[in-house]
Amino acid sequence: MSVGIRHDDLRRRNRAMVISAVRRAGQPSRTEIAATTGLSHSTISAISSDLIQEGILTESKPNEAVSLKRGRPQVGLALNPEATAVMTVVLSLNFLSVAVIDYAGQVIAEEQRRLDTAIMPRDELIGECVAIVRRRFEDPDLDVRGVARIAMGIQGITDTHARAMLWSPITPQTDIAFADILEAEFGVPATMENDCNMMAVALQWRDPERYRDDFIAILLSHGIGMGLVLKGELFTGTHSSGGEFGHMIHRPGGALCRCGRRGCVEAYAGNYAIWRNAKQMGEDAEPVDVSDADMRSLAARARAGDGPERQAYRKAGEALGFGLGSLFALIDPAPVAMVGVSAAAFDLIEPALREAIAQTAGGQHSKSISFDTEPNELPLIREGCAMRALTFVDQEIFAPGVQVKGGATGKNVA
Repeated sequence: MSVGIRHDDLRRRNRAMVISAVRRAGQPSRTEIAATTGLSHSTISAISSDLIQEGILTESKPNEAVSLKRGRPQVGLALNPEATAVMTVVLSLNFLSVAVIDYAGQVIAEEQRRLDTAIMPRDELIGECVAIVRRRFEDPDLDVRGVARIAMGIQGITDTHARAMLWSPITPQTDIAFADILEAEFGVPATMENDCNMMAVALQWRDPERYRDDFIAILLSHGIGMGLVLKGELFTGTHSSGGEFGHMIHRPGGALCRCGRRGCVEAYAGNYAIWRNAKQMGEDAEPVDVSDADMRSLAARARAGDGPERQAYRKAGEALGFGLGSLFALIDPAPVAMVGVSAAAFDLIEPALREAIAQTAGGQHSKSISFDTEPNELPLIREGCAMRALTFVDQEIFAPGVQVKGGATGKNVA
């Protein structure tokens, strides 16, 4: 009996490895899968035949350039987009979006809505999230009966079990178990994810060479957030999503933050903080919602001359730099991705940021610290949610009981 169990476990593991290799490479040949997984050609042939028969994989035709080469052309394996689908929901400040994504990772339907999240009652906020998902299920032009997973991303703190939003700066409402609510409403497994963690997941899938073992994704937008990957694994806390970089204290008793405390990194580097300093409104001024267009105009004025606008970006860079420097003192320098509308103004932020890092223990290797920028966070958050959901399908539905390391999956594979 034990031999049979071990054989079944091995087969499931090998099956998961083949699916993972195809998802990472796009349309690899069986020979390429053998090279990346270490599995024998006969094992890959047997597993791929089963997966094709089950409608999980398809064979892709060789391109013309390959066909003209001598010898038998290599036939690639591809994910069958019709095998299943997943759904992503992203809730951020005054914004809600949903997307249906096929098994190959392509968006096949989406919807976006503007909401006033800061003043919406609890039931209304939940109702809007449920309604936007329901519209996708009821779309007559879209067959979503095969949706296997819903992954929801939100700006704020989620619980470590990926079930609930504990706190978010976008709403006064707390402790909303969105995953349980969606599961009860639609009968589909769901998770509730921190938005910055999902950015980190997406970056690791997009560019595994740069974003592999240790790296950081920093959100520079209405709020300041962080997704942290250490030793290839997404960092989460014991009780929450962790990584609340924006609410580390930069100056005790300093500027008013959206969280209600004072002196947070976000109170100097968030969009509202940069705007507040640029307009010389004082540190006690209540945080306000600033549009992306206004932030782009502010950055243009800061580039045009040395005035309060440029000084506001210097203050943002200083707060970010001291925070990152303290972090690097703990984990050593790592690649950083700056994401969000203010990442487009990183040229205004970077000089002060690097000066601040150099003054910390983490700045000993400051010249080796590298930054990339991505001015739009939504695609990354949605992509991270999608990969979270698709990885769950790969491992728990199409190769049940197996987890294959490769991607910032964190403690809770989803």
